[in-house]
This record gives sequence, C-alpha cells and structure tokens, in this order.
Amino acid sequence: MTTTLDRTAPRDLPVELPARLSLTPKTTFAGQLDGAWWPRSRDLESELPALAAALDEPWGRVTRVSVNPTRWSAVPRTVPVGGRVLHVGWFTEQDPDKLILLSYTVGRWDLLVIPPETEPAAAARLMAAAAIPGSVLTAGVLMANETVIGRGIGDARRREATWEGEGGACSSPFGDPTGRTALPLPGNGWR
Repeated sequence: MTTTLDRTAPRDLPVELPARLSLTPKTTFAGQLDGAWWPRSRDLESELPALAAALDEPWGRVTRVSVNPTRWSAVPRTVPVGGRVLHVGWFTEQDPDKLILLSYTVGRWDLLVIPPETEPAAAARLMAAAAIPGSVLTAGVLMANETVIGRGIGDARRREATWEGEGGACSSPFGDPTGRTALPLPGNGWR
C-alpha cells in the first residue's frame, strides 16, 4: 500500500485552547482578587488572546493588561486579539503573581496568575481560593501559602526566594556567638 501526501492541502492549525480561569461571582463583597488565571506557558503573546476572549462576554472588552516582567519570558507591548490590539504594560513594583486587566466598560480586575508548571491539584486550590468573594488574601499571600503546603509549585528557587523575602530563619537579636536563641526557654542558657 502506498501513501500519498498532498503538500498543497491546508494544514491543521493548532486549536486555541480555552483559558483556564476562575472568576469571583458578582457580589457586593469586594476582595483583593477577582479570580485566577492558569496559563499554559510563560509566553504572554500566545496566552493573552484566549484570556481576553474568555473575558469579553462576562466583563466586556479588555483593552489593557499590566504584569510584572519577572514571571514572563517576554513582555510584548501589544498583542493582537480578534482583529484588535491589546496593550500590555509592565511594572516591577506590581506583585509578580498578579495580572491587572483594564476595560472601558467595567473597570479594573486583578487576577492571581498561577505558574504554568503548577500541578493540577495545587492549581485547583489556588483557583478556588482566589475566587472567594471579599477575600483579603493577596496574590502573593496565596502563592506563599501554597508554597508552605509544599505541593504543586515545583520551583525550588521560588520557595527559597519566598523564604528569603520573608526574612528567612528567625535570627537572634543578640547574634549567634554565644549559641543562645532569641527565645528565653528553660535550659538554654537564659537566666
């Protein structure tokens, strides 16, 4: 049996997968986050069209996005989305685990960005926690809590950065030359 390939036939283009998204229900309770987004890669140019398309109906046309550049391979200035242009800005002062979306019709939304390499169970926990109406937990706190649980986010450097960013190990105000700890416990040399 002979197989003939027609090189002039149109190729199947990759199907754009829907955005993995969890949104806070519409309530009167305003929280720190409006939901969570779990992109499949760190390529904003390929990920943002699906996110914008998913949000067009419930929120209106997204016109601008801002990110912290530390979590993305590249931050393009603009991204084509369904015949229009989405403007992308970056700010190092912005929480690296948060994406800010702006729309002319509804306003601003803050989404937790779950790293693409996160395991599904951890992503599900984070998506549920970010969608709780009126929650006071920030994106950074949710990610740090998941890191403490020790599951899902397999990036050891990220865990170390969180540890160091929060002050690392408890250090004694008296230094360590005498071997004393900061806590006056019986039998450790404190009198």
